[in-house]
Amino acid sequence: MDDTLSIRLAALGRFLPTLALGLAGGGLAYWLDVPLPWLLGALFATTLASLAGARLRSPGRGRKGVLVVIGVMLGAAFTPEMSGDLSLWGASLSVMLLATAVMMAFSVWFSRRVAGHSLDTALYAGVPGGVSAVTAMALDSSADLRVVGMNHAVRILVLLVAIPPVLNGIGHVSLQPTSMSLAQWLWLPGPADAAWLAGAGVLGTWLGHRLHLPNALLFGPALISAALHLTGLTHAAIPPMLIALAQVIIGVSVGVRFTGTSLAKVGHTLVMAALQALGLLAIAILAAWGIHAATGVSLPAALLAYMPGGAPELSLVALSLGIDPAFVTSHHLLRITVLILLMPVLLGACRRLSA
Repeated sequence: MDDTLSIRLAALGRFLPTLALGLAGGGLAYWLDVPLPWLLGALFATTLASLAGARLRSPGRGRKGVLVVIGVMLGAAFTPEMSGDLSLWGASLSVMLLATAVMMAFSVWFSRRVAGHSLDTALYAGVPGGVSAVTAMALDSSADLRVVGMNHAVRILVLLVAIPPVLNGIGHVSLQPTSMSLAQWLWLPGPADAAWLAGAGVLGTWLGHRLHLPNALLFGPALISAALHLTGLTHAAIPPMLIALAQVIIGVSVGVRFTGTSLAKVGHTLVMAALQALGLLAIAILAAWGIHAATGVSLPAALLAYMPGGAPELSLVALSLGIDPAFVTSHHLLRITVLILLMPVLLGACRRLSA
């Protein structure tokens, strides 16, 4: 036990400089009134440092804990007074699945014909979401894991950077950070509410693994928290300071994926991944605009729900900006569940077609 504790403390010590860099980047972005300051500030700081050759450390187990916290936060968005017509949700979910099919077709075509990757690499690199599950599945294939990981990392980076100008362009959302007093930053829930939230995290983690949910640490706690909030058993909220810390760690988690990346050696892969991400973003924007025009669904919510991948990141953005987190989370949960279930079928079909 002592050895395990020592190992974890040593890992935490190695991660602290990276966390400090992320906090500094987030704090600077907050001071400069950058949209999504804690997330984008930490992301930019660690990405630039990684590309410059700094050996940054991943949050490791810390990211797993943050996913649980984000899941509990997202569940709190499901309230008895939750607005939205469920029939509109059904129509939007259907359009999202159709858009996902178009994204997959575009990704595989682009990776094969433009970027020149193998079929297995093209398929796993093109999945719009579920980077952890997809990478694990790619281990048993002939896919180039470095290309797969880099494509997902670049896509998330492009999406997060694109969100502020895209939302600002549609003119529906104020992206300016909300100024808070020190007392508001330091606010904590009472003991009873804290117990409900902690219980949702613990029970949700167990349930997520028990049900073999995709991204179990995120969606398991979200389901339990949603059940507690929908039934009115609790109206507990998450402290602002914890939300900011979650954003920093998620931003750092994206930035450190570029550690060890040499622009000179993988420049072609990075450029191809960025171009592919922009193509997928264009498909998401068109689909979101279409469902908004046809049904009146919130355009910002549809846009975040349709964006290709990064369920923790995009759900956290929705939560941070107050853009119907329940709607966005539900779409990403359905998409990644369907994709993971269909991946073996898609791989087999693609291999037969290319034979």
